[in-house]
Amino acid sequence: MYRFLLTPRWWGINVFVALSIPFCLVMGFWQLDRFEGRVDTHREREEQAARAETSEPRPLRELLPVTTATLGEQATVTGTYDPEQELLVPRRDLNGERGYYVLTPLLPADGGEALPVVRGWLPGEADPAAVPAAPSGEVTVVGALQGAESPRDVSPPTGLPPGQLGVIGAASLINVLPYPVENAWVTVREAEAPMLPVPPASATNTGLDMKAFQNLGYTAEWFAFIAFALFMWYRFFRRELEAQHDAALGLGTPVPVPAGGRAREETPADPDPDPDPDPVSPADASARTRSPSASA
Repeated sequence: MYRFLLTPRWWGINVFVALSIPFCLVMGFWQLDRFEGRVDTHREREEQAARAETSEPRPLRELLPVTTATLGEQATVTGTYDPEQELLVPRRDLNGERGYYVLTPLLPADGGEALPVVRGWLPGEADPAAVPAAPSGEVTVVGALQGAESPRDVSPPTGLPPGQLGVIGAASLINVLPYPVENAWVTVREAEAPMLPVPPASATNTGLDMKAFQNLGYTAEWFAFIAFALFMWYRFFRRELEAQHDAALGLGTPVPVPAGGRAREETPADPDPDPDPDPVSPADASARTRSPSASA
Protein backbone atom coordinates (compact mmCIF):
# COMPACT_ATOMS: atom_id res chain seq x y z
CA MET A 1 0.00 0.00 0.00
CA TYR A 2 2.84 2.38 0.81
CA ARG A 3 5.14 1.29 -1.98
CA PHE A 4 4.63 4.66 -3.66
CA LEU A 5 6.94 6.11 -0.99
CA LEU A 6 9.83 4.34 -2.75
CA THR A 7 9.19 5.93 -6.13
CA PRO A 8 11.70 8.54 -7.40
CA ARG A 9 9.13 11.31 -6.99
CA TRP A 10 8.53 10.49 -3.36
CA TRP A 11 12.23 9.97 -2.72
CA GLY A 12 12.73 13.60 -3.73
CA ILE A 13 9.89 14.79 -1.50
CA ASN A 14 11.11 12.80 1.50
CA VAL A 15 14.72 13.92 1.16
CA PHE A 16 13.67 17.58 0.83
CA VAL A 17 11.52 17.43 3.99
CA ALA A 18 14.15 15.47 5.93
CA LEU A 19 16.83 18.06 5.14
CA SER A 20 14.67 21.17 5.50
CA ILE A 21 13.56 20.39 9.06
CA PRO A 22 17.04 20.35 10.69
CA PHE A 23 18.09 23.32 8.58
CA CYS A 24 15.10 25.37 9.78
CA LEU A 25 15.77 24.29 13.37
CA VAL A 26 19.39 25.47 13.20
CA MET A 27 18.43 28.81 11.66
CA GLY A 28 15.57 29.32 14.12
CA PHE A 29 17.71 28.70 17.20
CA TRP A 30 20.47 30.90 15.73
CA GLN A 31 18.03 33.82 15.40
CA LEU A 32 16.71 33.14 18.90
CA ASP A 33 20.26 33.20 20.25
CA ARG A 34 20.85 36.58 18.60
CA PHE A 35 17.70 37.96 20.21
CA GLU A 36 18.71 36.70 23.65
CA GLY A 37 22.17 38.21 23.14
CA ARG A 38 20.64 41.61 22.41
CA VAL A 39 18.49 41.32 25.53
CA ASP A 40 21.58 40.58 27.64
CA THR A 41 23.47 43.48 26.06
CA HIS A 42 20.54 45.78 26.76
CA ARG A 43 20.62 44.85 30.42
CA GLU A 44 24.36 45.38 30.58
CA ARG A 45 24.00 48.82 28.99
CA GLU A 46 21.33 49.79 31.53
CA GLU A 47 23.56 48.70 34.40
CA GLN A 48 26.54 50.50 32.89
CA ALA A 49 24.53 53.72 32.45
CA ALA A 50 23.36 53.54 36.06
CA ARG A 51 26.94 53.10 37.28
CA ALA A 52 28.21 55.92 35.06
CA GLU A 53 25.82 58.45 36.61
CA THR A 54 27.34 57.95 40.05
CA SER A 55 30.90 56.98 39.14
CA GLU A 56 33.90 59.20 39.52
CA PRO A 57 34.92 60.98 36.29
CA ARG A 58 38.04 59.69 34.59
CA PRO A 59 40.52 61.60 32.41
CA LEU A 60 39.36 61.82 28.82
CA ARG A 61 42.55 60.27 27.42
CA GLU A 62 41.88 57.08 29.39
CA LEU A 63 38.47 56.65 27.74
CA LEU A 64 39.47 57.27 24.12
CA PRO A 65 38.77 55.90 21.59
CA VAL A 66 35.09 55.52 22.32
CA THR A 67 33.89 51.93 22.58
CA THR A 68 30.75 50.25 23.81
CA ALA A 69 32.42 49.85 27.20
CA THR A 70 33.38 53.54 27.55
CA LEU A 71 30.29 55.09 25.95
CA GLY A 72 28.41 57.11 28.54
CA GLU A 73 31.28 57.08 31.05
CA GLN A 74 31.91 60.31 32.94
CA ALA A 75 34.98 62.04 31.53
CA THR A 76 36.92 65.06 32.68
CA VAL A 77 39.10 67.34 30.57
CA THR A 78 40.72 70.70 31.16
CA GLY A 79 41.02 73.33 28.45
CA THR A 80 39.71 76.55 26.96
CA TYR A 81 36.46 77.09 25.08
CA ASP A 82 36.58 78.55 21.58
CA PRO A 83 33.37 80.65 21.39
CA GLU A 84 34.26 81.92 17.91
CA GLN A 85 33.65 78.41 16.54
CA GLU A 86 30.46 77.73 18.49
CA LEU A 87 27.79 75.78 16.57
CA LEU A 88 24.08 75.13 17.03
CA VAL A 89 22.60 71.70 16.32
CA PRO A 90 18.91 72.22 15.41
CA ARG A 91 15.90 69.90 15.56
CA ARG A 92 16.86 68.01 18.67
CA ASP A 93 14.12 66.86 21.04
CA LEU A 94 14.25 66.82 24.82
CA ASN A 95 11.34 65.87 27.08
CA GLY A 96 9.02 65.82 24.07
CA GLU A 97 9.88 69.38 23.00
CA ARG A 98 11.77 70.49 19.87
CA GLY A 99 14.91 72.57 20.39
CA TYR A 100 18.64 72.66 19.63
CA TYR A 101 22.01 71.78 21.12
CA VAL A 102 24.71 74.33 21.90
CA LEU A 103 28.08 72.90 20.84
CA THR A 104 31.30 74.71 21.75
CA PRO A 105 34.76 73.29 20.89
CA LEU A 106 37.14 72.88 23.81
CA LEU A 107 40.89 73.22 23.20
CA PRO A 108 42.55 70.82 25.68
CA ALA A 109 45.34 72.14 27.84
CA ASP A 110 47.54 69.16 26.93
CA GLY A 111 47.55 70.22 23.28
CA GLY A 112 45.45 67.34 22.02
CA GLU A 113 42.77 67.53 19.37
CA ALA A 114 39.77 69.76 20.02
CA LEU A 115 36.83 68.19 21.81
CA PRO A 116 33.23 69.07 20.87
CA VAL A 117 31.31 69.87 24.05
CA VAL A 118 27.52 70.12 24.11
CA ARG A 119 26.97 72.70 26.84
CA GLY A 120 23.20 72.23 26.90
CA TRP A 121 19.86 72.34 25.14
CA LEU A 122 17.50 75.25 24.46
CA PRO A 123 13.88 75.10 23.21
CA GLY A 124 12.60 76.58 19.95
CA GLU A 125 14.40 77.45 16.73
CA ALA A 126 18.16 77.82 16.73
CA ASP A 127 18.95 81.38 17.88
CA PRO A 128 22.54 82.44 18.64
CA ALA A 129 21.28 85.46 20.60
CA ALA A 130 19.57 83.20 23.16
CA VAL A 131 22.72 81.19 23.91
CA PRO A 132 24.59 82.05 27.14
CA ALA A 133 28.22 82.96 26.59
CA ALA A 134 30.76 80.21 27.11
CA PRO A 135 32.99 80.52 30.22
CA SER A 136 36.26 82.29 29.53
CA GLY A 137 39.70 81.15 30.59
CA GLU A 138 40.72 77.63 31.51
CA VAL A 139 37.87 75.39 32.64
CA THR A 140 37.44 71.78 33.67
CA VAL A 141 34.58 70.07 31.89
CA VAL A 142 32.87 67.01 33.37
CA GLY A 143 30.35 65.11 31.26
CA ALA A 144 29.29 61.88 29.60
CA LEU A 145 31.46 60.66 26.75
CA GLN A 146 29.61 60.13 23.48
CA GLY A 147 30.55 58.58 20.16
CA ALA A 148 30.26 60.19 16.75
CA GLU A 149 26.69 60.33 15.47
CA SER A 150 25.48 58.60 12.33
CA PRO A 151 23.28 60.47 9.84
CA ARG A 152 21.09 57.36 9.64
CA ASP A 153 20.34 57.58 13.37
CA VAL A 154 19.68 61.31 13.75
CA SER A 155 18.15 62.13 10.32
CA PRO A 156 19.75 65.59 10.11
CA PRO A 157 18.13 68.44 8.21
CA THR A 158 19.70 69.61 4.96
CA GLY A 159 20.56 73.08 3.73
CA LEU A 160 21.59 74.43 7.14
CA PRO A 161 22.91 77.99 7.31
CA PRO A 162 26.44 78.83 8.54
CA GLY A 163 26.85 78.34 12.26
CA GLN A 164 24.61 75.25 12.38
CA LEU A 165 25.49 71.56 12.30
CA GLY A 166 23.39 68.50 11.50
CA VAL A 167 25.56 65.63 12.78
CA ILE A 168 28.04 65.68 15.64
CA GLY A 169 31.21 63.90 14.58
CA ALA A 170 34.67 64.41 13.16
CA ALA A 171 33.46 63.68 9.62
CA SER A 172 31.19 66.74 9.66
CA LEU A 173 33.29 69.00 11.92
CA ILE A 174 36.50 68.62 9.93
CA ASN A 175 34.98 70.83 7.21
CA VAL A 176 33.80 73.44 9.73
CA LEU A 177 36.53 73.85 12.33
CA PRO A 178 40.00 75.16 11.45
CA TYR A 179 41.78 72.51 13.57
CA PRO A 180 41.70 68.73 14.13
CA VAL A 181 38.88 67.41 16.27
CA GLU A 182 38.27 64.23 18.25
CA ASN A 183 35.80 61.72 16.79
CA ALA A 184 33.85 61.94 20.06
CA TRP A 185 32.01 64.54 22.10
CA VAL A 186 30.98 65.24 25.67
CA THR A 187 27.63 66.36 27.04
CA VAL A 188 28.11 68.27 30.30
CA ARG A 189 26.64 66.93 33.51
CA GLU A 190 25.50 70.37 34.75
CA ALA A 191 24.38 72.95 32.19
CA GLU A 192 24.31 76.71 32.68
CA ALA A 193 20.79 78.17 32.98
CA PRO A 194 18.57 78.55 31.02
CA MET A 195 20.09 75.59 29.15
CA LEU A 196 19.22 72.03 30.13
CA PRO A 197 21.77 69.20 30.21
CA VAL A 198 21.55 66.76 27.32
CA PRO A 199 21.22 63.15 28.56
CA PRO A 200 23.80 60.73 27.15
CA ALA A 201 22.68 58.56 24.26
CA SER A 202 22.88 54.80 24.39
CA ALA A 203 24.88 52.71 21.95
CA THR A 204 23.05 51.65 18.82
CA ASN A 205 22.43 47.99 17.93
CA THR A 206 22.97 46.94 21.54
CA GLY A 207 19.48 47.06 23.02
CA LEU A 208 15.88 46.10 22.45
CA ASP A 209 15.60 48.02 19.21
CA MET A 210 13.86 47.09 15.96
CA LYS A 211 16.68 44.73 14.94
CA ALA A 212 16.22 42.72 18.13
CA PHE A 213 12.53 42.16 17.43
CA GLN A 214 13.38 41.31 13.82
CA ASN A 215 15.50 38.45 15.15
CA LEU A 216 12.51 37.27 17.19
CA GLY A 217 10.27 37.46 14.13
CA TYR A 218 12.76 35.49 12.03
CA THR A 219 12.79 32.82 14.75
CA ALA A 220 9.03 32.40 14.45
CA GLU A 221 9.27 32.26 10.65
CA TRP A 222 11.83 29.44 10.63
CA PHE A 223 9.71 27.35 13.00
CA ALA A 224 6.62 28.11 10.88
CA PHE A 225 8.47 26.74 7.82
CA ILE A 226 8.87 23.42 9.66
CA ALA A 227 5.14 23.19 10.34
CA PHE A 228 4.37 24.11 6.72
CA ALA A 229 6.73 21.46 5.32
CA LEU A 230 5.18 18.74 7.51
CA PHE A 231 1.66 19.85 6.61
CA MET A 232 2.34 19.76 2.87
CA TRP A 233 3.98 16.33 3.14
CA TYR A 234 0.87 15.02 4.90
CA ARG A 235 -1.38 16.56 2.25
CA PHE A 236 0.53 14.86 -0.56
CA PHE A 237 0.53 11.56 1.36
CA ARG A 238 -3.24 11.62 1.86
CA ARG A 239 -3.89 12.46 -1.79
CA GLU A 240 -1.72 9.53 -2.88
CA LEU A 241 -3.65 7.14 -0.61
CA GLU A 242 -6.99 8.45 -1.87
CA ALA A 243 -5.88 7.98 -5.48
CA GLN A 244 -4.89 4.35 -4.76
CA HIS A 245 -8.21 3.72 -2.99
CA ASP A 246 -10.20 5.07 -5.96
CA ALA A 247 -8.17 2.96 -8.36
CA ALA A 248 -8.86 -0.17 -6.30
CA LEU A 249 -12.61 0.51 -6.47
CA GLY A 250 -12.45 0.95 -10.24
CA LEU A 251 -13.46 4.55 -10.10
CA GLY A 252 -12.39 6.26 -13.30
CA THR A 253 -12.17 9.82 -14.16
CA PRO A 254 -15.43 11.45 -15.36
CA VAL A 255 -15.88 12.38 -19.01
CA PRO A 256 -14.93 16.02 -19.38
CA VAL A 257 -17.80 18.38 -20.16
CA PRO A 258 -17.26 20.75 -23.11
CA ALA A 259 -17.10 24.41 -22.17
CA GLY A 260 -20.54 26.03 -22.47
CA GLY A 261 -22.41 22.79 -23.16
CA ARG A 262 -23.72 19.63 -21.61
CA ALA A 263 -22.18 16.24 -21.73
CA ARG A 264 -23.26 14.34 -24.83
CA GLU A 265 -25.38 11.34 -23.95
CA GLU A 266 -24.67 8.42 -26.22
CA THR A 267 -27.38 5.80 -26.81
CA PRO A 268 -25.85 2.37 -27.24
CA ALA A 269 -26.63 0.67 -30.54
CA ASP A 270 -28.94 -2.38 -30.55
CA PRO A 271 -26.59 -5.37 -30.65
CA ASP A 272 -29.14 -7.72 -32.29
CA PRO A 273 -31.98 -5.93 -34.13
CA ASP A 274 -35.00 -8.01 -35.05
CA PRO A 275 -34.96 -9.11 -38.76
CA ASP A 276 -37.88 -8.28 -41.02
CA PRO A 277 -40.35 -11.20 -40.48
CA ASP A 278 -41.62 -11.07 -44.03
CA PRO A 279 -39.14 -9.62 -46.38
CA VAL A 280 -40.60 -8.74 -49.79
CA SER A 281 -38.48 -8.68 -52.89
CA PRO A 282 -39.20 -6.19 -55.73
CA ALA A 283 -40.53 -8.98 -57.96
CA ASP A 284 -43.00 -10.14 -55.32
CA ALA A 285 -44.15 -6.61 -54.71
CA SER A 286 -44.83 -6.19 -58.44
CA ALA A 287 -46.80 -9.42 -58.61
CA ARG A 288 -48.98 -8.43 -55.70
CA THR A 289 -50.12 -5.33 -57.53
CA ARG A 290 -51.67 -7.44 -60.34
CA SER A 291 -55.35 -8.20 -60.30
CA PRO A 292 -56.67 -11.42 -58.80
CA SER A 293 -57.75 -12.67 -62.17
CA ALA A 294 -54.30 -12.32 -63.52
CA SER A 295 -53.00 -14.18 -60.56
CA ALA A 296 -55.43 -17.02 -61.12
